[in-house]
Amino acid sequence: MLAWQPLGGEIWQLSGIAQQIVYGGFVMGWVVLFGASFAQNHFDLFGLRQVWLSLRGVAYTHLPFSGSTMYKVSRHPIYVGWLMIIWFAPHMTVSHLFLAIGLTIYTLVAIQFEERDLMAAHPEYTKYKEDVAMLVPLFKRRALRTEHRKNSLA
Repeated sequence: MLAWQPLGGEIWQLSGIAQQIVYGGFVMGWVVLFGASFAQNHFDLFGLRQVWLSLRGVAYTHLPFSGSTMYKVSRHPIYVGWLMIIWFAPHMTVSHLFLAIGLTIYTLVAIQFEERDLMAAHPEYTKYKEDVAMLVPLFKRRALRTEHRKNSLA
């Protein structure tokens, strides 16, 4: 890390109202991330509950599943906030773009593993997965409309 050098090149540099809109998206990303994390049990989310139970010699038990607040619109609002933070950049360099692409791929792969574990721990998650969009509600509605059209044509 000490020898790291940024890749040269600028993808975009926004100014004026476009810059302000993108900064607004960046700030909104932090609001979404923190709001969604506070909707969860922080001790469990950050692994503190697991450590505390282990220190006491108590077996870990999963908390009851809850699809409340932001989780009614997106199954992974923390990731939505994170993706907003890394992509809403008024100054996008080649280095930042590579980082954003890499973190986006990592996030999309991580969601697959997380959802597999959630379905194993919470049988009701399968129904929740059918009803709530993975990240962006707009895409879920579009997928539902397409599926509805296919079913009505059959």
